[in-house]
Amino acid sequence: MSDNDREARAGRQAVRHWLEDMCTAVRDIEREAADALHDKEDETAYREAMRRKALLLASLPDRGRDAVSLLPPQDRTPVEERLHRFAASAANALSIGSVFYMSALLYPEDHAPGEPNDLERFAASFTEPA
Repeated sequence: MSDNDREARAGRQAVRHWLEDMCTAVRDIEREAADALHDKEDETAYREAMRRKALLLASLPDRGRDAVSLLPPQDRTPVEERLHRFAASAANALSIGSVFYMSALLYPEDHAPGEPNDLERFAASFTEPA
């Protein structure tokens, strides 16, 4: 394996680990939101959790800058563009103040419970083949 291949692999691993951390943070927020809404019937806490989810997603390009910088230059642009798309959707949800839109972030219309969301799928795309 060449030095360039090792560096590319290390960059992909760094991005994957960072994305997995972001996925965990989103899942934790969504779990908290579900608990607030269904168990505690606290719509205010639910709204706040959805707002935090959207804020987290809106900040992905800034949060991921260090990890993405470890990728080879030719691989950075598609990753940055994808992070910006996640962020733009979240920023739009925040600007219109739609809790429904915030809750639907990362989930396509045909999403089935138990399936990975779009951020989880993106993170999985950085898994090295066996």
